[in-house]
This record gives sequence, C-alpha cells and structure tokens, in this order.
Amino acid sequence: MLHRLRPVLILFALALAALPARAFETAATAAWVYDMTTGTVLMDKNADEPLPPASMSKLMTINMLFEALRDGRVTMETEFAVSSNATAMGGSTMFLQETDRPTVDDLIRGMIVNSGNDACVVVAEGLAGTEEAFSAQMTERARALGMMNSTFANSSGWPAPDHRMSMRDLGILAQHLIEDFPEYYPIFAETEFNFMDRAPANARNRNPLLELGVGADGLKTGHTQEAGYGLVGSAKQGDRRVIFVITGLPSEQARAEESERIVAWAFRQFSEKTVAKAAVRVAEAEVHLGAADTVGLVPAEDVRLLVPALVQDSVTAEVVYNGPLLAPVKAGTAVAELVIHVPDLPDRRFPLVAEADIGTAGFTKRLTTAARALYAQYFGSPAS
Repeated sequence: MLHRLRPVLILFALALAALPARAFETAATAAWVYDMTTGTVLMDKNADEPLPPASMSKLMTINMLFEALRDGRVTMETEFAVSSNATAMGGSTMFLQETDRPTVDDLIRGMIVNSGNDACVVVAEGLAGTEEAFSAQMTERARALGMMNSTFANSSGWPAPDHRMSMRDLGILAQHLIEDFPEYYPIFAETEFNFMDRAPANARNRNPLLELGVGADGLKTGHTQEAGYGLVGSAKQGDRRVIFVITGLPSEQARAEESERIVAWAFRQFSEKTVAKAAVRVAEAEVHLGAADTVGLVPAEDVRLLVPALVQDSVTAEVVYNGPLLAPVKAGTAVAELVIHVPDLPDRRFPLVAEADIGTAGFTKRLTTAARALYAQYFGSPAS
C-alpha cells in the first residue's frame, strides 16, 4: 500500500524558506533554464519540441572533437586537411584555405569563437571521412547522451529540414560539456580568435553575456532566418551554476536583453536552502512483523532545495513509501522518498533511508499479529 506522510519538521523548515516567485515570462518561442547545482528545472517552455538549432548545434560537433581528444584519437596539435567542401561554406567562417593545416586547437576556437562553418566541415571530414557519416555519428551519440529530440543533417547547423534539436537537448549537451570536459570548457569564455589574422571582422565571440560581469562563461549563439536568434548560455555566481537555452528571438539585441534578463531572474529570484540534514529523522514508516513497529526515515545526504524569493504560496512536502515495510529492515537502505512541491517548479524527489536496523519480531509477537489479522478477517475489527 502506498503511504503518504506529512513530515512536520520539513514543513516547518520550508515555511521559513518557502518563497514562491511569479513564473517568468520569456519572449523566446522555446526555452529551458536549469540550475545545475541543485538539479532544478526553473523554466520549461516548449523545451522538448525539435526546432532548427542554427549554430547552437555546433556544440555537438565540438563535443565529438572533445571526445576524440579524451579518447586519444587526436591531440591539440593534430593537423587536419581542409577540403573544397569546407572552403565553399558560407555564413560565419574562420576563413580557411585548402592549403591550410589547422590544428585541433585552432579548429576548437574557430568553432566556438568564430562560429566557423568551414571549421565544422573540416572536423567532420577529419574524424569521419564525410560530413554525412559524421552527422549520423552525431545523432547516434546524442541518443546515448539522452538527447532524444535531436537529429543532425550536418556539422554546422546550416539550415536543413532534418536538422533539429530541442532546447532541453541543448541544455543536456551544455551540462555534458561543462562537467565532462573541464580542461577545455574555459575556451567557451574566450572573446576573440583571429586565425592567421584573416578575419578581424569575425574575430569576436558573439555571446553577448561574456563581458557583462554576470558570471557568464559559455556557450554558443545561433541565428538563421528560420530559427531566429538563440543562445545556449551558462553563468556561475557563488556556488550556483545555471544553464539556459533560448531560441526564436527577433534580433541580436533582443537575444542579448533576454539572456541578461534570464540570468538575473535565475540568480536573484531563487535561493538555495538546506531543508533537511543528513541522518536527521523527518518521518517514520510502519514495519510489519518487526522487532519495532516503526523505523525512522532520514536523508542519506543533506537535502538542498532552490526556493523562489517572494512569498506568494506555500511549499509542501510529503514522504511516500510502499508499506508497511516488511522486516527485517537494514539501516541505510532506501525505503521511501521525500517529495517537495514548489509552486511553478517541478516536484523534487529525494531518497530516504532507514535510520536503524529493525530485526524480525519474536515468536510471541508474530503469533499475536497473526491472531489479530485472523480476527479482523472474520469480525471486521482487530482483537483487543
């Protein structure tokens, strides 16, 4: 039977910290905002809809190159050939020529800072032989990373009917890049790269947040007529890091203003609270045929929660478990969940473990329990 308990101590703590904010309204056609520190989705607007990602999908090409570096297939000094396919690319480029032999180091910066379509084709052909083969590998790798609404038709984000990503998938990819490649991630914060002094007009990083002092350190802009203006961004303030993805803005200025607004909202309208301490009891669960009738339920780790900053509604919490638990119960075993409901945010679930060992009841208690159950079956109420 599913049991739901109201953990009084948790509710008291949340009453002091419960500060639900009014939902944020974004002008973006689709958006996803995620607090990495607590694992909290702060905004979800059409976040699972596959949309044209424009140059934001270059993050997947960059990821494939980072993984090749990690696997030892290339080094930062490895040189790649430049094909006529690459030099024929329009849009943003790092102005490669067929006689060039750019290194992996050059190409990473060319993709991140210059948003070079030519650099993406060089990487695709250098790793997979053809851009078509590389695109198929990108799609397969995206599925393995949990990006279920992404399909790649090319390496650069050039408009194509079958080239699509969801905003949540872009956020998942950003988190992967931040967590799994800390040695390369700082490149996303670089503001200028001019390969062979050929592209002074295209040398500046288009990320509008990098020089605003808001903690922004990545990741990638995007723009096509079909997609509008978009940005995969991340910012870190104090111990918190936020990832956000937006698309469909009407102009470069609108993208910059909306990005700054989202960062300010994410950091100023939410604060991180410890609402339950590790090993401190928050509730009790019934135990069937145990040496004790109940066992304490405690978090295995501190429960930290993001809560909005203005009081409007209440935060509630409940403990959910299938019970009564059957003895024996071993201390430290996950037997329940603490579910916290915050207005305008998805529910957060935290595992609760048994506080102590509960052995099996002795013969007399088991006999008494069986007799009471039998009595209730025939007479409708437990024996006294």
